[in-house]
Amino acid sequence: MATREPLRFEIRVKPGAKGDGVGGTHGEGGPLNVTVQQRAVDGAANKAALELLATVLKVRPRQLDIVSGHTHRTKLIELTDPPDGVAARLDHWRNTT
Repeated sequence: MATREPLRFEIRVKPGAKGDGVGGTHGEGGPLNVTVQQRAVDGAANKAALELLATVLKVRPRQLDIVSGHTHRTKLIELTDPPDGVAARLDHWRNTT
């Protein structure tokens, strides 16, 4: 079975939030907003953001990786072997506030 080309997209993480959530963009057409309760200490917020993304995109956590931005709020994410419909799910979350 052939794998599909990886899908890359940007997120903007807000660590230390009151709750976890995904929705909307940072500016018009900007990165997808992701809020997590974990603080940005020892990669905890990054890990929480990837786990939350995996849940809302309905993919396995190991399919997601941070390509760049490990120490910044804006991160480039790569989704390996994206399933059918994942682009539509991303668009849904971008348009949800």
